[in-house]
Amino acid sequence: MLTTLPNTLLAIAMLLIVVSAIQPLAGRLMLSSTVLLAVVGVLLGGGATLLLNTSHTSALDEAANTLLHFPINAEVFLFIFLPLLVFHGALSIDVRRLARDAAPVLVLAVVAVLVTTAAIGFALAPIAGVPLTACLMLGAIVATTDPSAVVGIFREIGANSRLTRLVEGESLLNDAAAISIFTIFLAQLTGQHPGDPMAAVVTFVLSFIGGLAVGFILARMMLGVLPLLGGNRTAEMTLTLALPYVTYILCDEFLGFSGVVAAAAAGLTVSAVGPSTFRPQSWQFLQDVWAQLSFWASSLVFVLASMLVPRLMLGMEQHDLLLIGIVILAAMAARAAVLFGLMPLLAMARLSQRVPIPFKVTILWGGMRGAITLALALSVTENGAVPSSVQQFVAIVATGYVLSTLLVNGTTLRFLVHFLKLDRLSPADQALRNQVVAIGLGEVRDKLRGTAAELGFSAPARAHVVELYERRVRVETAANTFDTAISDRERVILGLITFASQERSLLLEMFQDQGLSRRVMENLLWNAESMIDGARSEGRLGYIQAARRRLQPSLRFHLAQWLHRKFRIDTPLMHCMAERFEMLLLTHLVALSMQRFVRRRMEPVLGTRVTEVVSDIVARREDLLADAMETLRLQYPGYAEALETRILRQIGLRLEAEEYATLKHESLVGEELYDELIRGLETLRRQVSRPLQFNIQLGLDKRIEEFPAFAGLQDALLHDLAMSVTSRFTVPGEWIYRRRQPSRSVYFISRGEVELQQDGHSILLTHGDFVGEAELLHPGRRRSRAKATSFCHLLELSAADFQRLLLDAPELGRRMERISESRQPEPEEPAPPAVEPPAAGLRLVGFEAAAAPQPEAGRG
Repeated sequence: MLTTLPNTLLAIAMLLIVVSAIQPLAGRLMLSSTVLLAVVGVLLGGGATLLLNTSHTSALDEAANTLLHFPINAEVFLFIFLPLLVFHGALSIDVRRLARDAAPVLVLAVVAVLVTTAAIGFALAPIAGVPLTACLMLGAIVATTDPSAVVGIFREIGANSRLTRLVEGESLLNDAAAISIFTIFLAQLTGQHPGDPMAAVVTFVLSFIGGLAVGFILARMMLGVLPLLGGNRTAEMTLTLALPYVTYILCDEFLGFSGVVAAAAAGLTVSAVGPSTFRPQSWQFLQDVWAQLSFWASSLVFVLASMLVPRLMLGMEQHDLLLIGIVILAAMAARAAVLFGLMPLLAMARLSQRVPIPFKVTILWGGMRGAITLALALSVTENGAVPSSVQQFVAIVATGYVLSTLLVNGTTLRFLVHFLKLDRLSPADQALRNQVVAIGLGEVRDKLRGTAAELGFSAPARAHVVELYERRVRVETAANTFDTAISDRERVILGLITFASQERSLLLEMFQDQGLSRRVMENLLWNAESMIDGARSEGRLGYIQAARRRLQPSLRFHLAQWLHRKFRIDTPLMHCMAERFEMLLLTHLVALSMQRFVRRRMEPVLGTRVTEVVSDIVARREDLLADAMETLRLQYPGYAEALETRILRQIGLRLEAEEYATLKHESLVGEELYDELIRGLETLRRQVSRPLQFNIQLGLDKRIEEFPAFAGLQDALLHDLAMSVTSRFTVPGEWIYRRRQPSRSVYFISRGEVELQQDGHSILLTHGDFVGEAELLHPGRRRSRAKATSFCHLLELSAADFQRLLLDAPELGRRMERISESRQPEPEEPAPPAVEPPAAGLRLVGFEAAAAPQPEAGRG
């Protein structure tokens, strides 16, 4: 008998009350809330069964009946809760840091699942009394780990962040792997398709890759639609809520791919791109709402799934205890083999950083199973095509294994982490903590002393509280080992990471004020993260390399240049140039604003000498940035001025908003007046944030007139030349052309410097010069090569257009030849004959004589 809707809603409300009470209780008992939820669920399910089967009372029969006949089944778990939980798990992961551990995560998520499935299946097959396929299917069911209990414990006790990241990354993808394998074996068991191992492998790979592709594409489409919502936070949140369900159902029901992989890929994509797509307020709102939704879903899943345990365990016998024990041993052995056997090979092959042994022990013991395992077992019991013996076997063994991991591993994991000291800071972090706390307490003490005097607190109260802070400062100063525990190299790396992190914060602040376009913001954030990662992995060299990559044109920029040069399609290059202009200018402004942060915050913590080193490294980056910026500013001064004006107006609007907020806080303006002022600011912001029009051909005819080679050409020819040339932008070190390449163009240097290497000599050319003309005036392959030594703007003229220009103006070719000959280096004069030197200069003159070229034999 199904419960009525009011009873169902009442039961859900009561379960939510239970969930809210369990959180503080779990903290008091020092247990994971997930484990406690599972225990409560089992007690509720068992108690309801007992009440219905007893004749002593019938007062609670209706409530017990509601719990036992709760309208929930495997489809509810897999289609309502699973997409939401997987998406939020991916959304809360730092994708860039996860990418550094991609190899161990994939090994744990895919290889470990395959090994565990095989180990359990072949261990059970001889004694389980069911087909091997059923044993392998059970192995896939229990191979999926549940991270909620483990990660919850790690966060409560402050476990190592990399350990938490490995566990989160593994659980995110092993659900997908385990469910895909389970689906294959279930189809074989029910006779839906034959058990061909190769076909199963192909199906698994296609399902995995297809899910990744669909999840990524749909997430990018959703992110592309966001600007159309006008920054409405509730609309943006609603769209993200629909995304995991659309991806999951589309893949699972229509495309035949893994819906779990698709939901995970969508979440990872939003996590990676979201901060540069959503406004910071909207992004924080989205994170908060998703965290609440995930908490409700995960809590209800554990309670509801645990309530099914008594039903799934019906008919359990002593033989089943043996099977559960075999599953425990096989799963532990398979997981240990991967962690201690395969993981070291990844480090030896330099595919990942070494995973310390305490991490491996914790990951091994923390492989708990939960709601997903119970949901898959329930789906088997609800499938009429599965033999009843297999249904009972899967239900009992899977449920028993879940209870063993939760009640044994879940209750002891906290103590294992404490025992292995994974909840403690490293010596370097501890030293930094003491340094920061000592400095911070000193500043608080000084401010508190002045505030207390200003507000008129009594002298005894002031003295007592200030003395408390004095005592804490002395304690922290005495324990401070910063100067000895952290080397200069580590402090420089820490300074570079701090600098890049602060840059990222400033960029997000500007984005919040609608001061950056979304694409520019995405690029700048990724670059800031790259500099942080580079500093962490390779120190100052990694930081500098990442900073230089920021100034390199993207693949999209090169493609736009190619379209501009080959087909005269200018629009993509105009957009790329506008974005590059904006990126360089904003990076420059952020770097200038960082100088105060360096002096006020970094120098007291890291010391003057280390701060000077960091400032020197950053200054080298700024020199490159200034060079690139100056090249564009000289070429397009009007656009540069318009862009600077827009950014300055946006800063003014932000200051205006802060002033209005202060007036409201001080009750000098009312709520209605404040809202009116903010609406006016929003109108101005929309006007200011309109994209500027960038004209790549602007002023091109005037720049052509600056070249000495074109002096005296007719206006008509100059006009045709301006219509024929295309723009090319190069970065330092980029080859413009190489030797023996076909001669297709001549290049006129509008801005920057180019090194021409010809006949063993190097010539530095600059504004007004040209390169590549020799092989077009005298046809043949390139005999020279040219390389940009700075950021350059070149005007490229194709060989065909150049030849047509020479037909109309023959004197141009002769003039270019004369200019080319005039810049050739003077021939070296032969060395004078050696003269017998005085003794004091014997060694020097003897060296010069030995180095001088000697006349060949037979030549007079």
